[in-house]
Amino acid sequence: HTIDATDAIDPSSVTLAQVEADPTRCPSPEHAARIVEAIERARRDGDSLGGIVTCVARNVPAGLGEPVFDKLTADLAKAMMSLPATRGVEFGTGFAATRLTGREHNDSFVPGPDGRPRTATNHSGGIQGGISNGEDIVFRVAFKPTATISSPQQTVNRANEPVELAAKGRHDPCVLPRAVPIVEAGALLVLADHWLRQRAIDVLPNDH
Repeated sequence: HTIDATDAIDPSSVTLAQVEADPTRCPSPEHAARIVEAIERARRDGDSLGGIVTCVARNVPAGLGEPVFDKLTADLAKAMMSLPATRGVEFGTGFAATRLTGREHNDSFVPGPDGRPRTATNHSGGIQGGISNGEDIVFRVAFKPTATISSPQQTVNRANEPVELAAKGRHDPCVLPRAVPIVEAGALLVLADHWLRQRAIDVLPNDH
């Protein structure tokens, strides 16, 4: 049931309107249809599915975050890991960076068309050393399959006796479509908080 839309979607150009155009919140119509089929199949089977949400934050100013205790990556990861069913977060190239060399992974700075330095690549996902560099912030959040399913599962009762548990009622076979706006909201809150902190630092006298 694995459906990978990575190659069909360009994070640098996808729009919010494209994301919201389908109930699955997948901007690729072809993959969205396959996701619906997979979710419906899991529901009929009394099972559930997990998945990954990619979040892109554009026009984030450079300089947000700190290099040690309040890294922008750390605060974003904390916000994402606080969401129900989250099991992992990666920024930029993420775990795939382990298969690259330093020369391949480093984001070289080049002159930008607007007079500001830009990076030739974005393996870091827009955050270097815990601080935003002005590029798109790109991260992915992994969500586990819903734990409450209607298929019988093995468990034990209070007497430590083996019994079967099958959930009744309405339960989401996949949290991914609902998770997208929550990921967006969590990211916006963290970015707004760091922006306000940076603004507060900027107004302090230089001798403080």
